[in-house]
This record gives sequence, C-alpha cells and structure tokens, in this order.
Amino acid sequence: MALVLQLLPLLLSRAQGDPGVSLDGRPGDRVNLSCVGVSHPIRWVWAPSFPACTGLFKGRRPILWVSSSGIPTVSPIQPFAGRLRALDPGIRRLELLLSTGDSGTFICRGRHEDESRTVLHVLGDGADCRAPGPSQGSVYSQLLIPLLGAGLVLGLGALGVVWWQRRRSPPHPLRPLPRFAVSPPHSSTRESRAPEASKGGEA
Repeated sequence: MALVLQLLPLLLSRAQGDPGVSLDGRPGDRVNLSCVGVSHPIRWVWAPSFPACTGLFKGRRPILWVSSSGIPTVSPIQPFAGRLRALDPGIRRLELLLSTGDSGTFICRGRHEDESRTVLHVLGDGADCRAPGPSQGSVYSQLLIPLLGAGLVLGLGALGVVWWQRRRSPPHPLRPLPRFAVSPPHSSTRESRAPEASKGGEA
C-alpha cells in the first residue's frame, strides 16, 4: 500500500502531463520541445491557443509521429511543415522554428496513453488578432458574381414580360393580297381583228 501511494503522484503526472512547463519565444527563434515522463513516445499533437488567428478549428491535431518503420514523420498538411524536426529517433526532443500563430500546447503521447505537455507562447500572438483579409482577386469575384446574377435575372424577367404581352395581345388579321386587273386574252384578239375588217370593207 505504501508503494502504491509513492507511485501515485508519478502516475498522475504521466497521465496529466506537467502543466508548469512553458516556453516563450519570438517569431524566428528556435525552441526545443522535450517529452518528459513518457516511457515510449509515439506521437506529438498540438492544440493552438488562438486557432481563429490562423484559420484553424479548435482541438488537437497531430504534427509528428513514429512510422511503422520507426522513422519520425512530420505531417505535411499542418502549419509546422518545414519548420519542425525530431532531434532523436525516439522523438523525445523536437526543434521548432517559431512563427506567428504557433502559440499553443504541444503534447507528447506515449504508447500507454501517458502524455507530457509543453505550453508555448509566441510573443505577438493574442486573441485580439485579425484573420487575414480577402485578396483583391477574391473581392473582385465576390462583386462580379452578384452582378452577373442580377443581370441574368433582369434579362430573364424582360423576356418573360415580352412573352406575356404577346400571349395577351390578339393576333393581327392577315391583309388581303392585292388584286390586279387582268384582261382576258381573247379580248385583245377581237380588238385586233376589228380594224382589219373595216379596212377590207373600205377596199
């Protein structure tokens, strides 16, 4: 029983980590993150302090782990790609090149779910930060798309009004074809024979 009481603080420290470990730095500094009290580290995770400032969501995200072949692997889709590296094959110590937005809690987790925590604060980070504004191209697209939509709606509305008016208006009556006075062909023959007959009589 006495042995259990002596080991209890150590077990609690392994399960909860050491909240007293903290680091401060400036963007451009290099800091070392140590995994303390964990027997077999297998991965590191990071919980950002100000996720909204970097466009991230709250919660933990894996940043480094040991692959099946025993090689330390840095996640290529996390913000530390190219700035984080393991200083030993057992991933007990990491080196990080600091940048704005790196503030958070770095957690080293072991094979038996024990963990060690290191709180990092980068000078200049704060909850009052502003997310980066949209670029000029995105602003242009945000203005252009509504304008195109409004123009399309107006054009369709005008076509609908014209179609509706055409359906309501009565159809125009067809105009009669013009009639031309055409004399029958035999009338001209009679007229031409009449002078001949008069000439014969005179003779």
